Amino acid sequence: MVKEVDFVVRDQKTIADNVCLLSLSGDTSAVTAPGQFVNVKLDGFFLRRPISVFDCEEDSLRLIYKIVGKGTDAMSRLSPGDTLNVLTGLGNGYDLSAAGPRPLLIGGGAGVPPLYWLCKKLVDRGAKPFALLGFNRAADVFCEVEFRELCGDDVIVATVDGSYTDARGRVFKGFVTDHLPGEYTYFYTCGPLPMLKAVYSAAACSGEFSFEERMGCGFGACMGCSVKTKDGYKRVCKDGPVLKKEEILWTN
Repeated sequence: MVKEVDFVVRDQKTIADNVCLLSLSGDTSAVTAPGQFVNVKLDGFFLRRPISVFDCEEDSLRLIYKIVGKGTDAMSRLSPGDTLNVLTGLGNGYDLSAAGPRPLLIGGGAGVPPLYWLCKKLVDRGAKPFALLGFNRAADVFCEVEFRELCGDDVIVATVDGSYTDARGRVFKGFVTDHLPGEYTYFYTCGPLPMLKAVYSAAACSGEFSFEERMGCGFGACMGCSVKTKDGYKRVCKDGPVLKKEEILWTN
């Protein structure tokens, strides 16, 4: 159920290079599953900005986003007390029931945030997630502490250039697929398309992928974000953004 809500900004802070954490207060009743996203309206911009949900509690919503253009730059200038119009309850979210006892969470850059709320939900269900987070360089890294609070030592933070030393004094250089653990029962992933393709090829079992696609309306009306799957065309904003491994058709 899509719901339009006016949220109030509680707090905003920078957590990595050009990456912000935005905390909002408002009605979150339509946000029901990790992996869903919201569509944010910004004054002076025609199209809303789709942002994945980092964390959600009753009357509290947290979003992590990267400043990549004029819209997100304007969003980074919001202050406590400002009002933000948001479409909530968008997308299908991850299927927690498929996780098994030892799920693997694989996030790349801006694809890391939706895995945090998923991780919290999986821990609540008694699972023991392993988190594998990938970034380009040390300045891009965020959320290691938050994932360690949930997963303990079962967290790997990899940087392409090997410039990051984690909280345990370890360095993991390369891509996330260079550091896949030996055993896991299912996987959930979100990140840039080249990473998703690499995970698809390297993963040892079934799993779910969250796709990023340019969106117009954000709720399935305009068909602008349609992608071809083994079951025909699907709208990333409505039928996704989460697709199961078995339905993905790589077209390029």
